[in-house]
Amino acid sequence: MIIQINIFLSLAISFSIVYFIVPKIIKVSNIKKLFDVPNHRSAAKHIVPTLGGIAIFAGFRLSQVISLNSFDIDELKYLSAGVLVMFLIGLKDDIIGVSAKAKLIVQLLMAFYLVILGNYQITNLHGILGIHEIEYFSGIFLSVFVIVGIINSLNLIDGIDGLSSGIGIVISTVFGLLFLTAGDYIYALTCFSLTGSLIAFFLYNVFGHANKIFMGDTGSLILGVIVASITIHFIEFTPISSTSFYGSSAIALSIIIVPVIDTLRVFMIRISQKRSPFSPDMNHIHHNLLKLTGGHHLAASSIIIATNAMIILLSFILIEEIGNNMLFMLLLVVGFVLASIPFYILKWQGKNVMVEEKENKSIFALLLFTKKEKE
Repeated sequence: MIIQINIFLSLAISFSIVYFIVPKIIKVSNIKKLFDVPNHRSAAKHIVPTLGGIAIFAGFRLSQVISLNSFDIDELKYLSAGVLVMFLIGLKDDIIGVSAKAKLIVQLLMAFYLVILGNYQITNLHGILGIHEIEYFSGIFLSVFVIVGIINSLNLIDGIDGLSSGIGIVISTVFGLLFLTAGDYIYALTCFSLTGSLIAFFLYNVFGHANKIFMGDTGSLILGVIVASITIHFIEFTPISSTSFYGSSAIALSIIIVPVIDTLRVFMIRISQKRSPFSPDMNHIHHNLLKLTGGHHLAASSIIIATNAMIILLSFILIEEIGNNMLFMLLLVVGFVLASIPFYILKWQGKNVMVEEKENKSIFALLLFTKKEKE
């Protein structure tokens, strides 16, 4: 009964804090002119404040501290430090700007800190590609790669209303329920503290008019480091009563599949165009869906979020039948196929899908090969 009360507190406190302070942040942003000014690549067409990440950070941290008051949370001190670092670098970027190189360096340093000192390290792939236990130093570099990759993937999908926060709600809720049923209450409450914050932010981001706000880099970087940490913790977690769900790399992939597949896909497209994988464009899944839905952000986000939830559900059903390795590979293939559907529909309709502002090119990338054609 006590844990149920703590879960309710974690959700209620984080939701209430974000819901209360977002209008205050918007008021200050309007006074100080801290806006996101739309450009030719922006899905948004109106000036909107970008400091929603401040509210998410406040709601998450305060809720986490209060709901975990009766627990020994010493193991969370490294995660807390990592979240604070991402909050500060994101806030600076949203207010005065930070170069991509500087952000990447900070992310790498923070990732090494989390892996080496915080022990957020992948030590076992549980049969993926026939690999089980990983050598120590290989595990360090793999874990750093995973953390930095997840952080940037969640930053990259923050392109339309409701998508990043909606996917974040799904991820944190599913992980929270898994940790709860396994008896890992510290991480369950951490996840639900994030869920409550994201639900309140989602309401303002999607349904706000006078009070519309974006999470900015502050919010997406915070979300990224939390999701990366709980994903690795799940992969490494061994419950008292073991099932194939826990410690499964495939289940973890199914939960975070949207940002992972989208990032891999756009990187492949950019590399095939002989551009930097970090160069911006409008080739993301959500950009293609936005065109198909006539510019309706909520419709595009809902399709992606519902697809993510469906993949998670099917993964829980299939894991017992086909195993971790086969499910992991199947998820990658299915993920790329589903991500390609909006592209092909637009191509069939004769629309210019792969937008290059100065060139008229159409390029498609799928997992192991790349095809390029000039229109």
